[in-house]
Amino acid sequence: MEMYLEFRKAITEDSSVIWEILQDAITRRKNDGSRQWQDGYPNLETVKSDIEKGLGYVLLVDGIIAGYSALIFNDEPAYDAIEGEWLTNGDFLVVHRVAISDNFAGKGLSKKIFSFIEDVAKQNNTFSIKVDTNFDNPAMLAILDKLGYQYCGEVHFRGSARKAFEKVL
Repeated sequence: MEMYLEFRKAITEDSSVIWEILQDAITRRKNDGSRQWQDGYPNLETVKSDIEKGLGYVLLVDGIIAGYSALIFNDEPAYDAIEGEWLTNGDFLVVHRVAISDNFAGKGLSKKIFSFIEDVAKQNNTFSIKVDTNFDNPAMLAILDKLGYQYCGEVHFRGSARKAFEKVL
């Protein structure tokens, strides 16, 4: 059965569902033995801030919120201090906080979110997407590899190194 997918900006009324999705992902990371998202971030305030700033996006499956991500154009100070080198130096879209609800896990929706993210970038005449993840997040590392993201080096967030990737569209 075909799923109807929609990707749209998150609204205030979505925040509690988004927070539940992020809590699912935080628990998954912990159960996988990852240290990513085990330090109180992201949290409900992060979600509310994303929405207020127009950065939060939700993936809906048949009208139900199934995934979340934050998209930020040209603004990630940690990326200025990369230990390595980005592929491009122009405009870019940063992807943060990609998470899928436990109710929809294992259906390939992370890849779908990234496809929609590429559409958002192109609609804004931006042809570079940058993303980072923990060294101990094999699920996201595999997705980035499958989708053609190239490893560029390390960036640092809240005192820990993260693998940084870029895809040129």
